[in-house]
Amino acid sequence: MSHVERPHLKHVLHTVSVLEAVVLRSFGPDGGQVLFTRDTGQVMLSRSGTRILTALRLEHPLARMVVECVWKHTAVTGDGSKNFILLLASLLRVIHTAACKRCNVSHTYSSREAMENATARHLADTLLAFGLEELGDVISTGVVPYGGVLSWEDPSAHAVPAHTNKDMHTLQKLLTAFFHTRLGHTYCDFFSRLTCEFLSCWKCEDKAPSYLLHLIDDNFSVLHTPVSGFPVSCSRVIEGQVIHRDFSTPFSWTNNQPVKAVVFSGHLHPDAHKAGAVLELRGGERGVLRYTSCTERSLECVITTLQSLGVSLLLCAVKQSEAVLALAGLSGMCVVDFLFHRYIHMSFHDSEIKPHSLVICGAGEGQTDQCACAFQDALRMLHTTWEPMHTTATTAAKSILHSGKSRSPSSKPPLQKNVLNPGCVVPVGGTFEFLLHHALLQHDTGIPALSRLLADALLCVPQQIYSHSPRRYLQTQTLVTNYIELRVGHCRKVDFKSDVFTLDSGVESVSCKYKLILAVLQCLSSLLRLDAVLHTHTPLHKQACRHSSSSLEDTEEGDED
Repeated sequence: MSHVERPHLKHVLHTVSVLEAVVLRSFGPDGGQVLFTRDTGQVMLSRSGTRILTALRLEHPLARMVVECVWKHTAVTGDGSKNFILLLASLLRVIHTAACKRCNVSHTYSSREAMENATARHLADTLLAFGLEELGDVISTGVVPYGGVLSWEDPSAHAVPAHTNKDMHTLQKLLTAFFHTRLGHTYCDFFSRLTCEFLSCWKCEDKAPSYLLHLIDDNFSVLHTPVSGFPVSCSRVIEGQVIHRDFSTPFSWTNNQPVKAVVFSGHLHPDAHKAGAVLELRGGERGVLRYTSCTERSLECVITTLQSLGVSLLLCAVKQSEAVLALAGLSGMCVVDFLFHRYIHMSFHDSEIKPHSLVICGAGEGQTDQCACAFQDALRMLHTTWEPMHTTATTAAKSILHSGKSRSPSSKPPLQKNVLNPGCVVPVGGTFEFLLHHALLQHDTGIPALSRLLADALLCVPQQIYSHSPRRYLQTQTLVTNYIELRVGHCRKVDFKSDVFTLDSGVESVSCKYKLILAVLQCLSSLLRLDAVLHTHTPLHKQACRHSSSSLEDTEEGDED
């Protein structure tokens, strides 16, 4: 018989707190790596919050729901999985505290727990409405002026912050800070430079950064090649594409002349020669001989034409017949069968873009996979950073926030408005949270307690960053507050000598932070709207199959089958 559970606010908080305890071990600049042992016995090290969470065998539906929300968020932004759990747990704590203070048993609710749940649900929905409608304006006025803006001019794109005249290699600093959280301090600088080199090879004057980053991310499986058994420092960028297929005919040319290739999506030999095909011929043996002779001449004509054009490589999406392979071999042509369609798409996508490939080396398969996943997540993070941000209260969100209320048929959805310019960044180390905390406390809203709830919850991130040094936490918060007061008091650019507002130590994306808060608020609202959990005896969902790091070979084998 199925078991029905009535989730209470404290149960949700307890579940999220368990996940928080897991990710805290690898959080922050001093966080360590987590060691996994797969079912095959293979050992894997990772600092990726998404990889850690999705590797857990979770039985409770609430925990699996939270991990699903984290996975969906990081699949788009590539960053923020650990901050997601920390901020969600912090919001649940402040809401639980507020709900316990406000609730009083009345005739409407039968118990104190029911009243706490209703209060928490109302607070979560109100926070989500605030995030969708007002948070973007708060960030644009209270955070963005204290940061910088990335440029796409060159591989070491510079930024000129609003408060300094120094030009910083901000793109590389952004990537270094990102890779530090994924790969540690040993390889963060190396992969930061490698990413800048890779992006410079893909740069095109007529294409926006967000377009190129989306193109690379969408085809990353065919643009990188993992190589085990070599040091990570051997990783490099090479021109062209590395095809993860063997030649169906012997590799024949030895000179360094340019190679002319032709792509075929179908069979060069008639499909009737495939096994299981039925061909009806009239004329007895003479008809068979005539048909065979005709197809052979046709194939010879095709090969002769290709040879006259100087073609030496045939890229085929399907397996060619033995006759094609034999004739191509005699003509000095190489054939590659079962070519994944994305290779063709990238090779001939745009004549203005010259594809480059990334070779990622590592001591073992686990290390190369970790580096490849971190590299792709960095691309997604950059895409989110350069993507123009908008805030819109969608119809779906409105229906959730105002459920049970009548809606005017003449009411119109709010107009979409631009919130953040592409490429906004702020220094790392909790600067974003301190700035937004101060801005929320100064924000003029109809519910001051609501802004304070979110402001207090945000401080959980810098508290964990400086958990080893509470004094450093207080010093950093004081420096940020003093700098804000100096700028507001003088109403001009001031020369405030503080390490907090220099971009040397690294930067992080404002757009990623903004999307993170919205995703957490949406997850929070969904969790607190649950009325019952029905436990059924079903196999655990294999979350590992959703990893974006699925090997190319698995994808191609599925296509062949």
